[in-house]
Amino acid sequence: MSRARVSSIKHAQKESVLLHVIARIFMQIALDEPELQGMSITRVRLSPEKSSCVVFFHGQGGLAEFEAKRKRLVLYQPSIRKALAAELQSRYVPRIRFMYDEQLDKQRHIEDLIDSLSKKEPRE
Repeated sequence: MSRARVSSIKHAQKESVLLHVIARIFMQIALDEPELQGMSITRVRLSPEKSSCVVFFHGQGGLAEFEAKRKRLVLYQPSIRKALAAELQSRYVPRIRFMYDEQLDKQRHIEDLIDSLSKKEPRE
């Protein structure tokens, strides 16, 4: 295996670990904070230098709901990072940013378009 391939595999593994740990921490916070319920973590993107981590959220209310809840999420940012440091036992813990995951909305829109096309009767 090439060195670049091994590096990309390790990067993906690190993202996977971050996703599981941050999701577990967020679930505990959401139990205590009813305002954050209804949001779910969809994916995590770690920067190439591993210094920052973007946590993508999605909710039924869309972007407007996320923007309203983002202020509350930012308040929990230091405690999430501290819990992450304790869980990972790593020398460095990445900075955390929260973003809305538009991928699921785009996917739903494409599926709706496909469904609407398949429901139309063929022209003869």
